[in-house]
Amino acid sequence: MVKRKSLLNPDDLDEIKERILSVNEGSERKWGKMTAAQMLRHCDRILQVGCGKVILPKTPFFVKKAGVIAKIEMKIFNNGIPRNMPTFKEVVINENCNLEKARHELLSSLDEFVKNCEKNNVVLDHVLFGQMTKYDWGFLQYKHLDHHLKQFGL
Repeated sequence: MVKRKSLLNPDDLDEIKERILSVNEGSERKWGKMTAAQMLRHCDRILQVGCGKVILPKTPFFVKKAGVIAKIEMKIFNNGIPRNMPTFKEVVINENCNLEKARHELLSSLDEFVKNCEKNNVVLDHVLFGQMTKYDWGFLQYKHLDHHLKQFGL
């Protein structure tokens, strides 16, 4: 059985942090439109969703059901996130970002997210993925960060 990585596992968290520290202005994207700095800022915003600092709009019933099924599928098959998936406008980053500032903010949000998980202080109902536990958050946030770091070859 393939091990499912999670931000709640200290080794997996360290691995993600090292990869974040490896992002630089020369990191070339393999797909998508974001710059490396915009990607870091986007990942920061997604972490803030789990902490309740960024609120996403409600989704139609059928969209949420598809999201719940996608969450279950990712947990069963440990598959990744497909490239070029649409996202909520609240987490789209179009403005130019300072890479070092975006990295610092992402690492701070990452630490805050893990602390919130340890205290069971995370959003319990995601507008797309439905009911969430801290373990769901740790797994899905790892998947999201891994997806975008791979986008830049890391």
